[in-house]
Amino acid sequence: MEQRQRTVGIVGLGNAGSAMATALSGKMPLVGFDANPERRQSVAHLALEWAPSLAVLAQQVGTVVLSLPKPEISKAVVTELVHATPAPELIIETSTITPQVAQELQAICQARQVRFVDAAIANGVASMAAGQITFLVGGEPEDVAYAHPALEGMAESIRHLGPVGTGMGAKVVINAVAHAVMVVLIEAGAMATKLGLPMQTLVDILRRPDGLVRPLTHRVQERIMQGQYEGGMSVSNARKDSTLALQTAQELGVPLYAIQAAHTPYEIAESLGMGQLDYAVLATLWEQWSGVQFSPKTM
Repeated sequence: MEQRQRTVGIVGLGNAGSAMATALSGKMPLVGFDANPERRQSVAHLALEWAPSLAVLAQQVGTVVLSLPKPEISKAVVTELVHATPAPELIIETSTITPQVAQELQAICQARQVRFVDAAIANGVASMAAGQITFLVGGEPEDVAYAHPALEGMAESIRHLGPVGTGMGAKVVINAVAHAVMVVLIEAGAMATKLGLPMQTLVDILRRPDGLVRPLTHRVQERIMQGQYEGGMSVSNARKDSTLALQTAQELGVPLYAIQAAHTPYEIAESLGMGQLDYAVLATLWEQWSGVQFSPKTM
């Protein structure tokens, strides 16, 4: 394999980009570029050649890894790269973008016979620099295979989820869960603190197997994915407990946003006659509203 094919370019050397450069440094030839020339100092200790422009970088590398702050910047960078002479053979998008933008980037690349994959990062910066990234990848199988040498230099796990957009789609959904749960936990912590319950005690209780993990492993995996809603804790009882939480928060003077919003589906399910079914049956509301099927039993 010639030098250019083995060389990887990293465009965007902020926290994530410089962490990936750290993971790859010494493993394969690297060329870096960032619109902010001051970033050069942050990667000066790495085995990385600095490119003065995207055009120069494109001439030197076979694969380009993007780590950019906004979708519109990704579009502009990809467009410039694929029109370079010569263009890189592969572009790997690791910036957090929507699935639709990933597909738009793929179309830009396909028009110039450049391979493209989206490789969302499911880790923090520290594990990235240590080469312990979990990549959630979307792309054509042959393009993902072509991307493996570069990805393996940074990865602890590479999960090919499907066509372009699926990697970013998974990242968007996972982030949505994390950000929503963060608000719930803050609200719960405020209530617990006002009740005299130490935050550490709340953490210890919720980290147990029957705490935060159980809704995922039992209600999602064992009930929703199987369409099994008989028995268990009923919608009526869950609605009652949710009402008590709202009342308690009001008495304590703790504002609720996420927990209060989450109460509404219980009211809807109760009014639709689902009161005696396990409260995982709320999933059937989204099946109706969104036109999805979580289980073959509900088809």
